[in-house]
Amino acid sequence: MSGFPASGRRVATVSVVVADYDAAIAWYVDKLGFVLVDDVDLGGGKRWVTVEPGGGQGARLLLARADGEAQAAAIGNQTGGRVFLFLETDDFARDHALMLKKGVAFREAPRHEAYGTVAVFADLHGNLWDLIEHRR
Repeated sequence: MSGFPASGRRVATVSVVVADYDAAIAWYVDKLGFVLVDDVDLGGGKRWVTVEPGGGQGARLLLARADGEAQAAAIGNQTGGRVFLFLETDDFARDHALMLKKGVAFREAPRHEAYGTVAVFADLHGNLWDLIEHRR
């Protein structure tokens, strides 16, 4: 036993390094339909900005503006070119069509895998995501 409780814990927030707060907010809200949860001025040009999928499903994203050269170098490549995040849906065809209509850049055509239907897309900075509907 690890000593940790079986419930009551979850990954709640994931940081995404961005170039500009407002551009990132606009992209996640307009292109993915996320909801702006927090936009708090922390002083000195810093803000606490979080977005989440509509309905409060899944983890929030903390849109963290790069501070310094090392962080700026990570913008768009937070995982070394691998898929970074997974946007799960209950209707792949609906969400894929809507995202295409809104100008989301998919890197491939949808494919059917043993685990479900999936396609890779890029966010505003080039981080890779999967849009995925798991097989039931």
